[in-house]
Amino acid sequence: MRLAEAFASATLDDIKAALDGGKLVLYSTGRPIGPDHKITRSEVMATFTFQSPAFGPDAADGAAAPLLAETTVVATGIGTPGWARLSKADGTPVVDLSVGPGNTEIKLASVSATKDFPLTITGLKFLPAESVEWNKTEFGHAFLTNHENPFRKVSVRG
Repeated sequence: MRLAEAFASATLDDIKAALDGGKLVLYSTGRPIGPDHKITRSEVMATFTFQSPAFGPDAADGAAAPLLAETTVVATGIGTPGWARLSKADGTPVVDLSVGPGNTEIKLASVSATKDFPLTITGLKFLPAESVEWNKTEFGHAFLTNHENPFRKVSVRG
């Protein structure tokens, strides 16, 4: 979970409340360092709309219970969803979440998206917030997170 600066000190309940009537947009890989940064290398795979309220009571295992207008939508892009941006109803970004198999925040019924075919969210959980640091090097920008997954720890972009 990567929070927008405006939500850095918000509680999980504050974050959930901010998403009332908002959007959950799935993107292909190429995740920016956080919600305050422009999306430049990702294609929209699908868009879901939160109801108001956006979440019901959490499940017994601690998983969040998103209340979506539709849990299955038609994919608008082709590829592998790698992350999602969750925004308020007015479009203000709140949080970026990881998508996919393994230790990710959003689980889908399928691994990839095919344009004009259904895409279903099967689970959502909020993992602890990631910190992200970046430095400009001779090779490009190096992003380092505190995530446990070694494949998500470092990213270098020219």
